[in-house]
Amino acid sequence: MLKNYMGILMLNENEDKIKRLTRNRPLASIPFGGRYRIIDFVLSNMVNSGITNIGTFTDGKTRSLMDHIGSGKPWDLDRKINGLFVFQLDKNNYYMNEIESLKNNIEYFYKSKEDYVILSSSYMICNIDYKSVAAYHESSGSDITIIYKRAENCKSNFIDCSILNLDANNNVISVGKNIGTDNINNISMEMFIMKKEVLINLTLECIKTGFFSSIKEAVYKKLGNLKVNAYEFTGYLSCINSAEVYYKSSLDLLDLNINKELFFSNGLIYTKSQDEPPTKYSSNSIVSNSLIANGCVVYGNIQDSVIFRRVKIHEGAEIKNCVIMQNCEIKAGAKLTNIIIDKNIIIEEGKELKGDIDIPLVVEKKLQFE
Repeated sequence: MLKNYMGILMLNENEDKIKRLTRNRPLASIPFGGRYRIIDFVLSNMVNSGITNIGTFTDGKTRSLMDHIGSGKPWDLDRKINGLFVFQLDKNNYYMNEIESLKNNIEYFYKSKEDYVILSSSYMICNIDYKSVAAYHESSGSDITIIYKRAENCKSNFIDCSILNLDANNNVISVGKNIGTDNINNISMEMFIMKKEVLINLTLECIKTGFFSSIKEAVYKKLGNLKVNAYEFTGYLSCINSAEVYYKSSLDLLDLNINKELFFSNGLIYTKSQDEPPTKYSSNSIVSNSLIANGCVVYGNIQDSVIFRRVKIHEGAEIKNCVIMQNCEIKAGAKLTNIIIDKNIIIEEGKELKGDIDIPLVVEKKLQFE
């Protein structure tokens, strides 16, 4: 177990292409998979690997995130020694970038007893065993190890993600950006392993020079001064950086093989418990190939969809290829196809909404169709 490692989550991800779902919440707290949040995956991966000291650096939209993670109890992080720590980035302050926030909280690193750091974003959805990555890093003699996925669908997925160019020994020689021209690329998962002193030195050097605003940027630009190698992850990976990818990744969960790998392969994915009753299905309801959370009431028809907690589907309603978040109500005769519906939405009787399978319609939080 990784008792000598601490985890750092940098939650200031680029939300430009997913603003319809992040207007009132950080990307890390977007609901996913019926009962989870995006952040649950990286938190669970770290805890399953034995990490008990985790610091999160998040932006100003913290209410939903703090409501979800709380003291860290679902991940066994509500501890007297170590546990879950939350530090807030101020996006309203131009100068308060990631590096500045790390420097302002550098005492946290000095006081932590661990020698190594795993630094990660939250929007790379996977189930990974960090123990094998840590063993690889320590035996390699590298300053930094970056985890990557050799992806084969890069013309349509992982757009704007970083691409690692590697030599024969898996050393990183340069970094580019995926603009969709090549189908196969080494996609950076934005997970970095390094000694704590390397992170501290990088932070202080960036403050001194003022050249870089993030650790990721500093690592990518200083490949000539650091020994940086790469570790290949071969499991399922999705980068939730747009509404379209969120929709596709949600429906991927209907594939039993993907579902089992993502939630069970290297340990369970933990989340905040809501203690809902079982879902109630009427004798007239028809449900096929769908993921439906507890607490729902289903009288209508559901096909190829993901339904979150406490959703009510009235008689005669038809739902196909949809992602419907918690506390929604779909009234009688409504027909929904290729839709993402955010929390607390009421779709009125007889309404028909249809998106495209590649560009789903997003019904934003707190809106109501009448």
